[in-house]
Order: sequence, then C-alpha cells, then structure tokens
Amino acid sequence: MNFGGIEARYASFESAAFVVAPVPYDLTTTYQGGSRRGPQAILDASCNMELYDEELGNETYRAGIHTLEPLEIEASGPERMTVSVRKNIAEIIAAGKIPVMLGGEHSISVGAVRAAKERFPGLSVLHLDAHADMRDSYQGTPFSHACAARRIAEVCPLVQAGIRSLSLEEALFLRESRIRTYSADAVRDGSPEVVEEICGGLSDDVYITLDLDVLDPSVMPATGTPEPGGIQWWDIIKILKAVSGRCRVRGFDVVELLPIPGVVAPDFLAAKLVYRMMGYVLERTESR
Repeated sequence: MNFGGIEARYASFESAAFVVAPVPYDLTTTYQGGSRRGPQAILDASCNMELYDEELGNETYRAGIHTLEPLEIEASGPERMTVSVRKNIAEIIAAGKIPVMLGGEHSISVGAVRAAKERFPGLSVLHLDAHADMRDSYQGTPFSHACAARRIAEVCPLVQAGIRSLSLEEALFLRESRIRTYSADAVRDGSPEVVEEICGGLSDDVYITLDLDVLDPSVMPATGTPEPGGIQWWDIIKILKAVSGRCRVRGFDVVELLPIPGVVAPDFLAAKLVYRMMGYVLERTESR
C-alpha cells in the first residue's frame, strides 16, 4: 500500500523525495498496548485524504512518496530493534531521501536519530510529546519508550515542547541539564515568542520526532498514554511550519497511534499531519 494511495508513477523509490518507513513495534509499551497497529492505520487513512493541500496550494505527492514494507520486528529486545531501525533509516538517507517513520512506540525514534546524526553531524532534534521520556532506564531497559528522549539527548541537542507529564527523576535531570523544555501551557495557542524560542534552540539540520499524545485527548484519544491539558491541531501546525521554514528537516517520525476500532478520526488526523509535514519540508526545499 502506498501512502496516500498514490499511483505507481509517483511512488517509485528512485524518484521519490520522501520514503515512508512503517515500524509496527510496541514491545516496551506500558499502560495500553497496540501502537504496533498504528502504521497500518495511518496508511489506511491516508488513502482517503484529498491529496491537494488546501493550505499550501499544491499536491505534495507529486514530489514522490515511496512506501516501504513494514520493518521486520526484532524480538530479542528494544536495543536490537534500535539497531535495526538505524540501519533502515540510514539506507534511506544515504539514497538522498527524506525518511518519514511511522510508529509504533517512541523507542524506535532513537535509531532514526542515530542514523540522521551519522549523516548530518550538526543535527538537533525537536521532540513533541506529552511526556518528557527522560528516564535513564525503565522496567529494566534503557531503551524503553519512556527513555527515548534521554537516549536522543545523549546523541545531539534536543528541544522539547508540549510536555505535561514526568517523574521526579526526570524533573531533577531536566533541572540540571541544558535541554530546553516547553510545557503544553507554554506552547498552547501558538505564542509567536515561544515558537521563535523553539526555533532558536535548534540547529540548521533538524530531525522531528512527534508523539501523538502531545495533542489533547479531545482531538487525539487514540494513544496508549493519554494526558489531559494537551495542545490542539493549530498549535502543533504553527510549530511545525515555523521549524520547517527555518531549518532543514532531514527526517521525521509520527509515533504512538493506538487505533480505536470504529473510530477513524484520530487515524485520519495522523495521516493528514504526516502529509502536511511533508508539504512544509518540500516548501522549504523548493525555496532554497
């Protein structure tokens, strides 16, 4: 299945600007499992989108979107899965494509960031999430989804936004670190000053990792760890548009969708968000 249900001539690997990499993995998920079904739900929903982007005034898919087969799961554990993801994303980047990873749980982002960092040494990461994900280890592994941002911060500079849930351990760590962290309250309503601060904390080359629970459960109930007090569609759109306009987005992921049977609105939101992000990245590329 091609993302967007696009015809084959716009979906070949050779000519595609974007390569979609589904990673249906949720081994370390806590509370509610099932985000392994997220990538397929996003792909299904994407086939029902209008491919004309009403904001950007174009058809992003004409730049080419190739969709890979789902990445084979490493049952030996999350650390090994990180290695597998890194290899997969590194191959996409080496081919001159922009990787778009669909999760799955947030632990997979560590491998993608490592791959991007190897190719772009000055890389920084924008982390959009309800949770800080700054635990050093959780349930016996430092590669849990609850540790994703901590592992990423060990690789490259990180800016977090939308945060509204963290442990005492994480709060103490962030207090002593230089990591810029913006709460959901700070970014709600898309304050231009805060958006400018977020952009200012990032380098020219950026990877964006987006956990869908950054959005309020009223618009995104389909996550395994929903948190009240989240941001809205237009809040996140303003951040993504600003960052994509200022920085070179070298890749991005959208993770932690837990599909709800019979409720397709969250799946469609995720698909539309992925497509809009592609459009922003393409707009920046074409304006260079």
